[in-house]
Amino acid sequence: MSSTIGQVIRCKAAVAWEAGKPLVIEEVEVAPPQKMEVRIKILYTSLCHTDVYFWEAKGQNPVFPRILGHEAAGIVESVGEGVIELAPGDHVLPVFTGECKDCAHCKSEESNMCSLLRINTDRGVMIHDGQSRFSINGKPIYHFVGTSTFSEYTVVHVGCVAKINPLAPLDKVCVLSCGISTGLGATLNVAKPTKGSSVAIFGLGAVGLAAAEGARIAGASRIIGVDLNASRFEEAKKFGVTEFVNPKDHSKPVQEIIAEMTDGGVDRSVECTGHIDAMISAFECVHDGWGVAVLVGVPHKEAVFKTHPMNLLNERTLKGTFFGNYKPRSDLPSVVEKYMNRELELEKFITHTLPFAQINKAFDLMLKGEGLRCIITMKD
Repeated sequence: MSSTIGQVIRCKAAVAWEAGKPLVIEEVEVAPPQKMEVRIKILYTSLCHTDVYFWEAKGQNPVFPRILGHEAAGIVESVGEGVIELAPGDHVLPVFTGECKDCAHCKSEESNMCSLLRINTDRGVMIHDGQSRFSINGKPIYHFVGTSTFSEYTVVHVGCVAKINPLAPLDKVCVLSCGISTGLGATLNVAKPTKGSSVAIFGLGAVGLAAAEGARIAGASRIIGVDLNASRFEEAKKFGVTEFVNPKDHSKPVQEIIAEMTDGGVDRSVECTGHIDAMISAFECVHDGWGVAVLVGVPHKEAVFKTHPMNLLNERTLKGTFFGNYKPRSDLPSVVEKYMNRELELEKFITHTLPFAQINKAFDLMLKGEGLRCIITMKD
């Protein structure tokens, strides 16, 4: 790879030219990394709902043409000025949010919401100079959440790159750079269930099942899955879910059903749907005195959370989380180690594998709700 250092690289990328239209595999030019930037050869990327959401561009500012993608793994090709933590050949996970290690958030043990590198979905350029590193025939192609992993090479701020164990299989650990870590950390880092406790998981998609996996690792004795889609229940058993509730099967609010099942409420709950009713139910289903509810799903911008103040005064705790409270550079390497020592099982999240040329099929699978994670192999 050394022959490409300092040079423009021409490679394949899947470009979203306009909202909702199939991605087009194009030859793009990827500029060398500038100050505090890293150029990465992407080997594997996976598709997350966030990619589809911004590709559809129904609820936010459309930024096109753009290279989407943010769950991935690869190898450092070259580094820009000022980068001392990484070197060519390092195995890494690019992450949609960052850790500058210098701001108040990064210096706090309680926060992972870096002031400099917090996710920005509207920004399509690098923060160093306000320019894109991607172009076609001299015309810029915009970045996505600082990662743009639907390209054989990408340029990322060093603060959004986690160096990991070089022995870790990149086609498995690539899923840790977004959704799986979000759900896992929501349980392990925020809800913190104790061994033998009860946990309710609202929403059994990939993030919710990762939250269930966290509860399984923590030793919860009862993991109650809540979902409107009963077809998800069988699959969820692989992630430690022991019981299931479909709100459509009951005339009473689901929080009342769970309270009846658990003699007053669960010890912990994790909400992974983003629907406001599910958020309220997740909070109101935890036990008074010690129950903790954690909100993971992102709600509609007009949504309002309403509950009676007595639910809080009766010593229930409501928490929110962003990326499972993991600091990307400091904490993700240890999550990879959980997989390496077989504490965390990632294979069961991976339901499809496709070559890069078929990336649009991965979008079709997600739009149909088929599978959990589709791994896209960048090599031919």
